[in-house]
Amino acid sequence: MTTTPDITIIGGGIIGMLTAREFFNAGATVTIIDKNQLGQESSWAGGGILLPLYPWRQADAITRLALQSLVLYPPLAAQLLADTGLDPEWTPCGMLVTKNPDVDRAVDWCTANNILCSAAGADFFNDLNAEPYHPLWLPDIAQARNPRLIKSLKQDLINKGVSLYEQCELTAVNIDKQRITTIDTTSGRSAVNELIIAGGAWTGGLFQKLFRGLIGEQPKIAPVKGQMLLFDAEPDTLRFMLLDGEQYLIPRRDGKILAGSTVEQDDFNKTTTSTAKDRLSTFALNLLPALNNYPLVKHWAGLRPGTDQGIPYIGRHPEISNLSINAGHFRNGLVMAPASAQLLADIMLNRAAAVTPEPYQLSSPH
Repeated sequence: MTTTPDITIIGGGIIGMLTAREFFNAGATVTIIDKNQLGQESSWAGGGILLPLYPWRQADAITRLALQSLVLYPPLAAQLLADTGLDPEWTPCGMLVTKNPDVDRAVDWCTANNILCSAAGADFFNDLNAEPYHPLWLPDIAQARNPRLIKSLKQDLINKGVSLYEQCELTAVNIDKQRITTIDTTSGRSAVNELIIAGGAWTGGLFQKLFRGLIGEQPKIAPVKGQMLLFDAEPDTLRFMLLDGEQYLIPRRDGKILAGSTVEQDDFNKTTTSTAKDRLSTFALNLLPALNNYPLVKHWAGLRPGTDQGIPYIGRHPEISNLSINAGHFRNGLVMAPASAQLLADIMLNRAAAVTPEPYQLSSPH
C-alpha cells in the first residue's frame, strides 16, 4: 500500500464491499482488507431472502434499512450484471408465510410500508404438507443468490480499481490525539485517513483486541451460528420462497432449494452437526414432499454478527475521530446491506441521509 487511500475498510463481506462501492461512487479512493477471502463468511453462507423474517416483529430500525434496500437492490443487481457479466440472480419470486398468528399486525405493517400482501388461497398448498394459519402471500419479495452476488460485487470492485487485500489480518492500530494514524497488518504498516470496521461477527473481538483500555464505547457483537442445507432439485419444484414457523425454503433459478436455518450460540465454531442436518432435512422433506425425489448435496454453517435486537452499528465512533463502524446486522446483512452502506457514506460525507442515523449509533441501545 504505497499511497494512503481516502477510505480503508476492514472486512470484505457484503457490508464491506457495498460500503467500498458507495464511497468509490462518491469519488473516494478505497482499500479493503480481509483476513480471509472476500465474502466467504456470513455473506456467502446466508439464504438471500431480501426481507427480514416476520418484519412486523422486528425493531423499526431494521424496517427502515430493509425498505431502503428494497429500493436500491433492483438497480444494483442490474448494474452488476451489465458491468461484470456475473448475474447476482436478484429474483422477485415472492414469499409465502404459512403461519401468522399476528396476521392483523402483519397486514398493518405491509400496508404502512407499501408491501403488497394478500391472503394465500388453497392453490398455494397443493404441493405442500403444511398446516396453514392465516397464510400470507407477499408477491414482490425478492431474493439474491449470495455466492453470485458476492462474486459479481468483487469483480465490480476490481473493475473500478478498488484495492483488495485478502489473507491480510489487522493486528494493531496506532493512535495519536484520538486519531488513528497507521494500522499494522500481517502485510506490514499502512497509513490511514478514515478507517471503517466492517468485520461482521469478528467486529466485537476486533474492538476488544485493538482498543482495549483506549475507548469507552465498544460494539456488543457476538457470533451466532446458522446451519443450512441444499437440495439438488429441478426448476419449478418450488416456485416461491416459503417461510413456515422459524424455518424456510428458498428455490434458486436452477431449481436448487435451500433449507434453513438454525440459530445457535456456539462461539466461533462453524462445525456442522448431524442434529441440525436431521432437523432441517426432516422439516424440508415433510413440508415439500417432492424433495424426497432429489439428493441433499450440501450442508454448511456460517456465523452471523449478532446483537441484542439485531440492529446494526452504523456511524462514526464518538471518541476516535477517523474511526467508523458498519457491523452487527445479525440475520439481515444481505437485506440491509445497500442501505447500510449508503447510510454510512451519508454520515461520513455529510450528505442528507435517506435513513435516520440515530438508532444505529454506538451509544444507542442495540
